[in-house]
Amino acid sequence: MWVPIIGLIIGVILGLMTDFRVPAEYSSYLSIAVLAALDTLFGGIRAYLQDTFDSNVFLTGFFFNILLAAGLAFLGVHLGVDLYLAAIFAFGVRLFNNIAVIRRLLLSNWQSKPSKW
Repeated sequence: MWVPIIGLIIGVILGLMTDFRVPAEYSSYLSIAVLAALDTLFGGIRAYLQDTFDSNVFLTGFFFNILLAAGLAFLGVHLGVDLYLAAIFAFGVRLFNNIAVIRRLLLSNWQSKPSKW
């Protein structure tokens, strides 16, 4: 469970330490890809806590979600429609749902452990 969290922390630190700038025309693609990646990351943590984690499902879901979100943004730009908003809504709802389930699982695990005091 700690490997995805450590990877996220290392990625954030490397991102803050480098002077890499994303061109403005790609910012919507990158923001949706990051949201899709976070959704998959928290979904993997949720699956791990529920003892249903499968690395193949995690990896394929990670790349498929990123490609699907970027594809929706790309299609929306060429059609002149803000399709990226649909991806933001879908991944945002799933992200908050996964975080809520993780919180409930951690809270129930914490409450079920006997107190040392």
